Amino acid sequence: MAVHSLLLLLFAVSVLVVAADEEPFIGVNIGTDLSDMPHPTQVVALLKAQQIRHVRLYDADQAMLIALAKTGIQVVITVPNEELLAIGQSNSTAANWVSHNVVAHYPATNITAICVGSEVLTTLPNAAKILVNALKYIHSALVASNLDRQIKVSTPLSSSVILDSFPPSQAFFNKSLNSVLVPMLDFLQSTGSYLMLNIYPYYDYMQSNGVIPLDYALFKPLPPNKEAVDSNTLLHYTNVFDAMVDAAYFAMAFLNYTNIPVVVTESGWPSKGGSNEPDATIDNANTYNSNLIKHVLNQTGTPKYPGIPVSTYIYELYNEDMKPGPISEKNWGLFDANGAPIYILHLTGSDALLANDTSNQTFCVAKDGADPKMLQAALDWACGPGKVECSAMLQGQPCYEPDNVIAHSTYAFDSYYHKMGKTLDACDFNGVATISTTDPSHGSCIFPGSLGRNGTFTNVTAPSMNSTASDSSSACNPHSSELRIRSLILMVIGFLICGVVLL
Repeated sequence: MAVHSLLLLLFAVSVLVVAADEEPFIGVNIGTDLSDMPHPTQVVALLKAQQIRHVRLYDADQAMLIALAKTGIQVVITVPNEELLAIGQSNSTAANWVSHNVVAHYPATNITAICVGSEVLTTLPNAAKILVNALKYIHSALVASNLDRQIKVSTPLSSSVILDSFPPSQAFFNKSLNSVLVPMLDFLQSTGSYLMLNIYPYYDYMQSNGVIPLDYALFKPLPPNKEAVDSNTLLHYTNVFDAMVDAAYFAMAFLNYTNIPVVVTESGWPSKGGSNEPDATIDNANTYNSNLIKHVLNQTGTPKYPGIPVSTYIYELYNEDMKPGPISEKNWGLFDANGAPIYILHLTGSDALLANDTSNQTFCVAKDGADPKMLQAALDWACGPGKVECSAMLQGQPCYEPDNVIAHSTYAFDSYYHKMGKTLDACDFNGVATISTTDPSHGSCIFPGSLGRNGTFTNVTAPSMNSTASDSSSACNPHSSELRIRSLILMVIGFLICGVVLL
């Protein structure tokens, strides 16, 4: 029994090591079924403006690959399903595909993975028998070009291939597919690749006939008595996404594969639907995608593997008005064809990723969990050498309440950010500030961005935060003096504590 437990522990550790190889990320899928598809250079401009560093293409469009060159953006390309049969039956065809679509562009275009088909087992079952061959042939071509260590090869699966997904501990793959899945998992394990999985809680919710609560699908906070509990493991699940990811891990473990990480290649929520799709709304789409992004970037992990995040690609960058099917099919995008956001994501602390208000309404706020002493030091600097007008935070003034370092530093950070023209480096403050699209104004305390001022001061040079030079105007600022006194008191207390410890 002890040996069995040790083996389970080693398996778990091996998953953690593989999954922790890279920092978690949020990427975006780029579909092209638009009547007015933007030019590749416009697409790349939008990606840059939104700080999107990971994208997945549904093909290997040459113009798009050229536009992405020298941007540093990590790119996943795809062997389209219609090309799969030819590649799966011919090593030379696969080699030609890699030569034309990978070697010709790499490393200028930072291609990191190749999707061989998409949801082949459920949408193109006649190609299932050659899927593993196609994976191997593409990988062999990468080996021949000495690119197999830089570029992973996998194939996105629909979550519907996992049966009895709740409780997750009882999940298993559709056994009729095992003749393909087992050699596929062998391939992923031997090449150090990952399982690509498409997860759509929207469809799970819609098809559950009320069994799945909307809040559980949307990542909304649940009271403990509303959480779903796996009766075998006693793990508590607060959202569909985590339950499906863990179901995939358990399904792989059922086939004795315990060290293949999961990457979610598609997930999202539609912002508009027909009369029979009442929950395809802007508010729900915003809630789901905002919560998903925070869930991944906060490195929450899943109940089975807490702290091991699952990198995810949001479906999708643009609304695709040419998509067939119900209204919701056309409305999964974060942006319209002109690059205007469908909704403003509720994000803070995402390091400007998808701060998607292209009307330029962005704010600089204190980071969640930032060290109060570092915030205080940054606040002192902003109201001193940074030359921010901090009088609005004096007692009796509109931004005095709430009287805490987080609220006050947010006001000072945002004032400096707008004063300096809203550049990225103007919202850093030694790592305790971040850009947000959520307006921090409250009551009569109106932040600069809310007033429509661009805050750009000409001929202003941003002083260094390391500067010790005093300024007569800041020295006469009573609030700045008050803040420095607070900081000095904190410093003295710190020395006293250190002294006691040393004694």
